[in-house]
Amino acid sequence: MCLSTVIRGTGVVNTPTSPRRLYRALRDQLGSLRRVYARGNRVVRRDDFAQHPETVLLLHGFFQTRNVWEIMEDRLRYDGFGVFSFDLGGLFGTLNTARPGDLAAMIAEKIERICNRSGLQKFHIVGHSKGGLIAREYVQRHGGDKRVKSIVTLGTPHHGTPTAAVAVALMGAGLLSRSPFDLLPDSAFVRRVRSDKFPAHIPITSIYSRHDLVCPWWASVLIPRAGETSMQNIPVEGIGHTALTWDPGVYVLIRRALLRGASPVESPR
Repeated sequence: MCLSTVIRGTGVVNTPTSPRRLYRALRDQLGSLRRVYARGNRVVRRDDFAQHPETVLLLHGFFQTRNVWEIMEDRLRYDGFGVFSFDLGGLFGTLNTARPGDLAAMIAEKIERICNRSGLQKFHIVGHSKGGLIAREYVQRHGGDKRVKSIVTLGTPHHGTPTAAVAVALMGAGLLSRSPFDLLPDSAFVRRVRSDKFPAHIPITSIYSRHDLVCPWWASVLIPRAGETSMQNIPVEGIGHTALTWDPGVYVLIRRALLRGASPVESPR
């Protein structure tokens, strides 16, 4: 059964009537130039993620870096979760422009090495935008169903997004990256992700905003088929595409979803 709950988020839609408001509106949709793009994938490395009762892997989206998760990681750690993320490389060795199928395969290999080294057995995934598609591909095609406890996607184009056409143009119609083609509605990749059955034992929650200008809300709605009993949709309002990663109201929903998928006797405080 697919549960759907309408939630009004804490975000505010910024009306771009001044340069500052225009910047804030662009930041909420695309991310902070200073915090996300200029800093690249440089993060404070912590190797204690496997020592917590519940651990979360954070996967960022197209043309972003893992610094988009800075606030989310701090909140998760404060609430007792172990957290880790990956440098997904891409354009300039920094921006996530590799194809989602290739990234899912790469992540699968990395995770096995990490689990063998650290003793980590299972974990949750929170994926933003393309990161949610990578998570699904990992679970559905690369053995992630044996490792993943739950998935939460934020503004993920489960049905592709028409705005990927803009990214196709920016990437030189495939000269710089083929990834935007995979994110188009009805692309071969999107059709494959939808056609593969999602494991019923793994809860998957799609959180999406009706004010997302990068991934329209309808592109994020999970539509379960027979046997797919673990899907949940949570719409929010007044929150931009990238602001989904730091909005405090959205975090409450994420934490709630993670706790639902956690081991009953091992939930963080």
